[in-house]
Amino acid sequence: MPTTVRPDPYPGHNFHLIVEGVSDKGDAVSCAFTEISGLETEIHIIEYRNGNEDITVRKLPGLKTYRNLMCKRGSTGHHQFWDWIKSAMDGDVQRKNGSVILRDENQKDVMTWTFSRAWPSKYTGPTFNATNNEMAMESLEVCVEELKLDT
Repeated sequence: MPTTVRPDPYPGHNFHLIVEGVSDKGDAVSCAFTEISGLETEIHIIEYRNGNEDITVRKLPGLKTYRNLMCKRGSTGHHQFWDWIKSAMDGDVQRKNGSVILRDENQKDVMTWTFSRAWPSKYTGPTFNATNNEMAMESLEVCVEELKLDT
């Protein structure tokens, strides 16, 4: 969490993704994406009622789940994430840890979401169309087994 409380929320356009051990040399890879979504967790509800109780249903906490991270960026020619998913497609799923870091206007890290045991589950390459001038965008879907907001 931020070390100071501020009256205005942080802008959501200054962030980056770090995935540990994805590069050819085993180093962490840090990439600038145009969009990251899926920083979400849910505790499923188990509804339960005893036969001798009134008609009120109890609600108990069930399994916790985490949504997949959806990462989109302009195609830049960097292939580390492609190599990571290619490895998974070849049967060698490499689970990695990483983080999504939000920065303030002065490029200081203010909030960090760390994820564990992540692996790439989907890659989507760019769509090409000669009649428009849009950026060539690629996306990477990463499933995570745990998500924490570091304080």
